[in-house]
Amino acid sequence: MESTNTRWKGKGFAEIARSNPMSQTLDQLQQALTQQPKTRALLSGQCALLEATPAQADLLNRACLGQPIVTAEKDKQWFELGLEETLYLHHHMKCLPIVCENENPMNDEELWARMKSVTKRFPVLYKAYSHLRSKRWVVRSGSQYGADFVVYRHHPALVHSEYAAIVRSPGCDGTRGGDARLESWPDLQCALRVCGSVAKTLLVLNVECNGCVAEEERFPACLEEYTVEERVIKRWTPEKCRDGSQTVGTNGY
Repeated sequence: MESTNTRWKGKGFAEIARSNPMSQTLDQLQQALTQQPKTRALLSGQCALLEATPAQADLLNRACLGQPIVTAEKDKQWFELGLEETLYLHHHMKCLPIVCENENPMNDEELWARMKSVTKRFPVLYKAYSHLRSKRWVVRSGSQYGADFVVYRHHPALVHSEYAAIVRSPGCDGTRGGDARLESWPDLQCALRVCGSVAKTLLVLNVECNGCVAEEERFPACLEEYTVEERVIKRWTPEKCRDGSQTVGTNGY
């Protein structure tokens, strides 16, 4: 997946992004979270709540992880993390312990089982999310565009999102997200029209489970069995493909 239509929001923003690579911000966030032994997130429903120090809050905002929560407590800063963001910080970056409602620490198996119980599609959604994040793309919810995620080259304050990503799992059974989205021409055309109307490219991520059975999978070993195939789909516009006055092989071209 390559960046082909980067639309920066202002003059000089591309240089700002180059001077502040997302990989550097994530490294700083990892250090800031691990250096505070009391840092932990409370898993509650479909999100996790994190009380952050001012330095941690600044890095979370710069890394575009979570959403700040406005409270009456001026000396505390709270963030709401999505399930994919929570597991990414806990498992991939290994910098965020997770506790349940009774404040007991959760191990990997408990956390995985809890998140799968919230949504059956979580395993494939997390694999797709971590796949994009590992390539240093910024990933946010794409529900407003009828997609699973929207994908940015850098922070959304600097650049518009380039892709609307839909996650499919054609090799999995129906209990874990084996859906039929985009398998009919009308569905595909609708997705392409929506993406075109908001200047985004449709990115389809096919997650293959490669024989993993939902009831038998173990975290994190199951993630190593999953593979992700990227497909960029663009709408074909006949007007742009008609023979015109300039044709290959004519007038010396």
